[in-house]
Amino acid sequence: MFSFSWPSIGRVVLIGILAYISLIVLLRITGKRTLTKLNAFDLVVTVAIGSTLATILLNQKVSIFQGVTALATLVFLQFIFAWSSIRSAFINRLIKAEPKLLFYQGRFFEQEMEKERIQRIEVFQAVRNQGLASMDMVEAVILETDGSMSILKKTRNDSHDTLENVKGFDSPS
Repeated sequence: MFSFSWPSIGRVVLIGILAYISLIVLLRITGKRTLTKLNAFDLVVTVAIGSTLATILLNQKVSIFQGVTALATLVFLQFIFAWSSIRSAFINRLIKAEPKLLFYQGRFFEQEMEKERIQRIEVFQAVRNQGLASMDMVEAVILETDGSMSILKKTRNDSHDTLENVKGFDSPS
């Protein structure tokens, strides 16, 4: 447990540098989508990449080539699923959550909030974070696919273009 050897320390440093550079190259090749705010699918991939990187660094039985292949496989799969989700509504629904309406025009959607395990106090906190002192100033609160809440302030204009794909919103038209 407390053993120390320069060769094992050197291996961790060398493998760490090589694995890190490989991961950066792979992430740059696959584009910004891999590094955006995380939905549940992206979070799982990110955790898997972190676990793989730790295994590469600390397990002497895993070669740098095996490790980079594992990282490349995870990044490639994430890229393929993200690419496929853009082109297929079925795959998109399979791997991503829908945005949900939590509050609209003075009314909380309690059933949706319960399904998503969101309390009113959390909605109030999100509204306060936007600098709003009253729910009377809020048109809508949406739980986004990445778990964040978007707050739409009331306006004089009745257009609701951004609510088009939000579950629970029925267009007035």
